[in-house]
Amino acid sequence: MKRILSGIQPSGKLHIGNYFGMMKTMIDYMESADLYVFIVDLHALTSVHDPRRLREGTLEAAADFLALGLDPERCTFWVQSDLPEVCELTWILSTLTPMGLLERCHSFKDKTAKGIAASHGLFSYPVLMAADILLFQSEIVPVGKDQKQHLEVARDIAVKFNNTFGETFVVPEPAINENMATVPGLDGQKMSKSYGNTIPIFIEDKPLRKLVMSIQTDSTPVEEPKNPDTCNLYALLKLFMGPERLAEVHDLYVNGGAAYGHIKQELFELIRDYYAEARTKRKELLANQDYLRETLARGADKARQKATVTLDLVRDRVGLKY
Repeated sequence: MKRILSGIQPSGKLHIGNYFGMMKTMIDYMESADLYVFIVDLHALTSVHDPRRLREGTLEAAADFLALGLDPERCTFWVQSDLPEVCELTWILSTLTPMGLLERCHSFKDKTAKGIAASHGLFSYPVLMAADILLFQSEIVPVGKDQKQHLEVARDIAVKFNNTFGETFVVPEPAINENMATVPGLDGQKMSKSYGNTIPIFIEDKPLRKLVMSIQTDSTPVEEPKNPDTCNLYALLKLFMGPERLAEVHDLYVNGGAAYGHIKQELFELIRDYYAEARTKRKELLANQDYLRETLARGADKARQKATVTLDLVRDRVGLKY
């Protein structure tokens, strides 16, 4: 089986963009892959400096994944900071990573433009991400389009290390689901906690409806034709609506008769019902935080078995074993 790895930040409430962009994909892989899933709390430190928020966000992210169907017995599931090996590998890789490679990364420029402080951690983020991937000899990494460049950095670092010290790392391949690569937010931009335009997965009904009703749409009259391909409301509908009803709504867009208010109400109900069972399970999990901590601790022990093998090899390759 292919070894597949991906992680998610606990920097805020996980949203439907996280679900369709990464979480659902990873849960589906349980059937066919050697799966590694982790919560990237070290990465979150680039934007979260509230310790209580980070602690709560980490446990909530774990509960979210488990409630949505991730089975810790059929994958390796842990918290990034529970493996100190990743920090050691990050340093070793950073001594080989060209500055120019990091300076070309658009994510640093995008985030600082949005007001996130320009720290060294934010700048060197791709090296930590590379360490996460290479430590487990990951073969496939599901990523969104916005993270593809960071995976290319990981590949470049792996190749440079292998050329310098001998074959050590698997060079990972990206897996991008083009249909799910970008989930639009309330304003039509990519749904992102950084943009404040998200629909959280487990939000309560009343605020959920308020958010759905605030989705930006144009001012075209109901009776006029509309272009579904440029409408972020329609893009969200496609994630939740069955094919027959979606075809009916598509006809209303194209031929006239699509009333945004009615469509938003329908979308609210679809989202509410889609996550209803998982919402109940999540509440049960958060009421038993000892179980969450024990599950993550077992996952960290399992992850360390793989990580130490790779790090021992790296230490030997670079001369840190004497």
